[in-house]
Amino acid sequence: MADTHTAAAANRTRGMGEIVDVAGKVTELAPFGNTLAKLAAERPEIVGLTADMGRYSDILPFRDAHPDRFFNVGMAEQNLIMIAAGMAKTGKIAYCTTYSVFITRRAYDFVALACAHSKANVKIFAGMPGLVNGYGATHQATEDLNMMRGIADLTIIDPCDATELKQVVRACADIPGTVYVRNLRGKVPVELGSDYVFEVGKAKLLRPGRDVGIIATGYMSARALDAAKAAGESGVDAGVLHVPTIKPFDTAGVLAFASRFDRLIVAENHKKSGGLTSLVVEALYDAGMVKPLIKIGLDDSFFECGSQEYLEAKYGVDTPRFIRALVENR
Repeated sequence: MADTHTAAAANRTRGMGEIVDVAGKVTELAPFGNTLAKLAAERPEIVGLTADMGRYSDILPFRDAHPDRFFNVGMAEQNLIMIAAGMAKTGKIAYCTTYSVFITRRAYDFVALACAHSKANVKIFAGMPGLVNGYGATHQATEDLNMMRGIADLTIIDPCDATELKQVVRACADIPGTVYVRNLRGKVPVELGSDYVFEVGKAKLLRPGRDVGIIATGYMSARALDAAKAAGESGVDAGVLHVPTIKPFDTAGVLAFASRFDRLIVAENHKKSGGLTSLVVEALYDAGMVKPLIKIGLDDSFFECGSQEYLEAKYGVDTPRFIRALVENR
């Protein structure tokens, strides 16, 4: 069972790869693994695999519930993808987990050809994307969205919170072909309302707004909501559009949202090039829509080791950066 609680009251230390900004918020523990375990009880064709990252991908609840359907292939990400693809060929739905950086850099060709090219039913839940990982450039997947966008017939999802992640786990079983999901682990905040419904390929309006529009993805959408609330105290009414599906991209939804504002902010836990920001800029350009636009994301660089709090503050993707962009750039 997922452990829903208030983070401020919990005595559990935040583990590696858990996102910040949970103090005082309701969270769920391991929503990916707990949801997958429940889903697998309903869907006997589901199997779970990891490349020796069971603990740090939160797939252990699945392992404990379905030990005969769990496979640890060891520290061999290319094997992970090939074995998952092979299982998919026999009618299985293969959910596989490891760090996002290891999937994208070490097993890219295998994802492209063994999985996406064959439309294999492989669902990749890639942990610790962007600056969630404090181990430096060797472990930080700050360009994974850019890389995965280049693979045809691949669905790419960047969930916001525990509510959406649980829905994404279930949705993936029925999304045709291969899916790449930026996984959230550990104590994951519950940011979205109980009425929220994930739809693949659809952007979701989280806050209407009037003065400035924020287009964000992943947990940065939750951070955008926090910043919009804070900016409201300074008289700035900000709208927030959450774009959970990077591919297929909801061009129409983004353009409809952007058309309502005189200025825009795009935010992502990724480099400013190749991910959500590039998609938004391309959509605006193709539509002939010219808007002042602030980019909140990572520069084209390798990043040092450090805590997520330290790194995000240093590289300008934390909540205070959002607030400054909203209030100081009117």
